Amino acid sequence: MTDAVSSPASTPSAKASTNRRDIGIKRRYAAERRFRAYGVAAISFGLIFLALLLWSVIGKGYTAFQQTMITVPVEFSEQVIDPNNERAQDPAKLMTANYPILARDAVAKVLGIAPDNRADLRAVNAMISDSVRTQLRDIVTKDPSVIGTTRNVSLLAAGDIDSAYKGQIDLSVAEASRKVKDNQVGWMNQLAEAGQLAKHFNTGIFFNGASSRPEASGVGVALIGSFYMMLIVLVLSLPIGVAASIYLEEFAPKNRFTDLIEVNINNLAAVPSIVYGLLGLSVFINFMGFPRSASIVGGLVLTLMTLPTIIIATRAALKAVPPSIRAAALGLGASKMQTIFHHVLPLAMPGILTGTIIGLAHALGETAPLLLIGMVAFVANYPTTPMDPATALPVQIYMWANEAERAFVERTSGAIIILLLFLIVMNVGAILLRRRFERRW
Repeated sequence: MTDAVSSPASTPSAKASTNRRDIGIKRRYAAERRFRAYGVAAISFGLIFLALLLWSVIGKGYTAFQQTMITVPVEFSEQVIDPNNERAQDPAKLMTANYPILARDAVAKVLGIAPDNRADLRAVNAMISDSVRTQLRDIVTKDPSVIGTTRNVSLLAAGDIDSAYKGQIDLSVAEASRKVKDNQVGWMNQLAEAGQLAKHFNTGIFFNGASSRPEASGVGVALIGSFYMMLIVLVLSLPIGVAASIYLEEFAPKNRFTDLIEVNINNLAAVPSIVYGLLGLSVFINFMGFPRSASIVGGLVLTLMTLPTIIIATRAALKAVPPSIRAAALGLGASKMQTIFHHVLPLAMPGILTGTIIGLAHALGETAPLLLIGMVAFVANYPTTPMDPATALPVQIYMWANEAERAFVERTSGAIIILLLFLIVMNVGAILLRRRFERRW
């Protein structure tokens, strides 16, 4: 008889090798599953914190886009505005009248408060924003014929009344522990039941300037200042950054000097923004004599900060253009300049625009360099030129965050929402431009 020949797969060494291979495959698959789990966990972790951030900001800030108003018939009494009938000879008399008395008396009359009850009149006056002085004065100076007439006017409620009506003040606590007193709460409910106290869309947050009164404050001046700065950044950083990128990528010889420039550009992109603020303070304000708190200085500082980002993005976009494009253009007789400006640059434009918009979005949210050049000034009037005093949206948020009054909390979150909307629009614009002009090779 012949002995049966054992197959190689059935030998002990073969079985051990197969077991080791199976164990290795299982470990590899397990490692892949763990890596996927880590990635999903990291993304979920980031999304959770992003959701918490947005929930916190929106939850506190959406009420800033509503403002409590008291609508009452206001008697523009001539005895208060111009008792001596001097407005024809001196129109400036209309500017100095005691307009808050008109608003106080109008609300007190609706509530049925006697004119000689001084304590209640003081409490009523505290329910109305001090900004009614400007509001009623503007009505009279614009149309002096209202003197001696009675007209319905929507008056701004004071910040504490606004917060109480929005439910941001706990009215169940003892009267001594809150700013809104019991009689004011009763009057507030009385006016609300009569339809004379209600929440309206707050246009003032978009158009008003800085104010010590939260109900009358807005980001109008900050928006104009940010617009001037972004315009300066765009006008200066885009051509300078693109020109520098084209030279470094297409014309500059490859030597130690250009290598040093490239290293410094990459390092400048990582320099803390507050360093640029110190540079702007020493160069543009102390040396060149530009005014503090001016948009021109902020724009120049943010231009310096944005340039490295635009240069790096533009160089990456130029490198992404296939070399065959350059070779084909040169083969057809185009010069070096024609090749770059007629063929390479148009194809790199999506990446250039994307990098520029991202750089502008980064500059729009910067605060530290603007603090050092004095853009924390209290500016209530709109700047007409970039040389006028102004502030910026992130600086306005910083200033409101330092205020002690409760009503500024919602103003701070509301301004953050406005800033986030601008940043979202700019980033969406960058994505759309890339998809619109991008070509795949």
